[in-house]
Amino acid sequence: MAIKIESPEGEQALTDFVLFHDRVYEYRGARWTAQVPLQLPILTGESVFCEERAVKPFLALEDGEPVARAVAIVDQLYIRHWNERLGHIVMFEAMPTARDAVKRLMDEACEWLRSQNLEAARAGFGLLEFPFVIDDYESLPPSTSRQNPGYYHNLLKDAGFETEKGWVDYKIKVTPELVARYESALEAARRAGFSITALKDVDPARRVRDFTSTWNDAFKAHWGATPFTEKEVAMLFEFFAFSGGLDTSVIAYRGEEPVGALMVMPESTEAALLKPGRELDDSEKLNFLGIGVRESARGRGVNLAMASYAYLELIRRGAKYLSYTLVLDDNWPSRRTAEKLGAKVWANYVVYRRNFNR
Repeated sequence: MAIKIESPEGEQALTDFVLFHDRVYEYRGARWTAQVPLQLPILTGESVFCEERAVKPFLALEDGEPVARAVAIVDQLYIRHWNERLGHIVMFEAMPTARDAVKRLMDEACEWLRSQNLEAARAGFGLLEFPFVIDDYESLPPSTSRQNPGYYHNLLKDAGFETEKGWVDYKIKVTPELVARYESALEAARRAGFSITALKDVDPARRVRDFTSTWNDAFKAHWGATPFTEKEVAMLFEFFAFSGGLDTSVIAYRGEEPVGALMVMPESTEAALLKPGRELDDSEKLNFLGIGVRESARGRGVNLAMASYAYLELIRRGAKYLSYTLVLDDNWPSRRTAEKLGAKVWANYVVYRRNFNR
């Protein structure tokens, strides 16, 4: 079988590149479709996420048919922040029989990253992308999470990648006791002098500025995190506005000082594609959550109060299950927060790495 690796160019070819996602996942009973409005501008160089990043797509074809794809990224924001010559591989998708093609694809993607003076590649965490699931392959995850098939792990390891970091995913079943707990946590933070303010209630320019600075400070030492620019956050807030995320995402203030940032996207499963007869369980109708608190305000219940604010709003809208978020296996402060919020481990994920000197 003839294998060819190419780098597509032009809007139509890159649109087809993004839509390859749907071909891979058409087997699923419930799935998310390709994110053309978000990903195509990144590939064409028109997105704010292209600033200080070099982006190169790779497509593997067998006898002229696409069977695998990946995008290699040189992220100067990451390199400068971590002082690590590491590249990222995102948007990886492949058909189950594409083992040899994936090897070729990753060899060429990694060789291009090496030619940019990088020393390794990470797959599964970078540029709005989250890790690969390793156990729950059937449930519909939050729209931002991976829904990859199980065979991806064989393909990636065969292509020279090794497990770098483990993650856990937390889920909460809503109960009256938890509602009371959330109300108490929110009131306790208010008594301690913190105000929890929805993004919709903050001046647009200020909310971008305060959220960006607070988020970047909270995540400055978080493994693998890349700082956001204000332009990137402003664009994300535009997406939030369409889904009601400005109502559920918040900034925590101590006086006029922003000390916490929470992004919560309400569940949007009406946009998921279901096969005839497939119905979503309430446990699949999940929000997305990301949370961070400045070091100066940690240990004061700010994290619990922000999450509680968003959860209470989601519960008022009818949510019966809630997502806490993906958490690093060794991030015990965040894992303890999850437990205090009533969350339990629901699924497991991994990030992969390929070192070029091996």
